[in-house]
Amino acid sequence: MADDVDIKSMKECEALAEQAYDAMYNTRYPVGHYADLKDYFSDAIAAASRAGLTAEAERLRQRLEHCKQVYRRQFSGF
Repeated sequence: MADDVDIKSMKECEALAEQAYDAMYNTRYPVGHYADLKDYFSDAIAAASRAGLTAEAERLRQRLEHCKQVYRRQFSGF
C-alpha cells in the first residue's frame, strides 16, 4: 500500500519540477532552474518508488528525460 506521505511528497516535488521547467523559459540563465528540475524530479521519483508506485516512477523518469532533451536542444548554448 502506498504511503500517503510519499505520495504527497511525490506530487509536491513534481509540481516544483514543473515550475522550474516553466521558469527556464523566463530567464536569461536557465541553468539554475534546470538543476532544480532535475533535483525535484529525482526526489519525486524516489518518493514514488518508496510508495511502490512503479508506473508513476517510470512516468516521472520519462518526463525528466524529456525535460533534459528540451534543455539540451534549446538552452545548451547559454
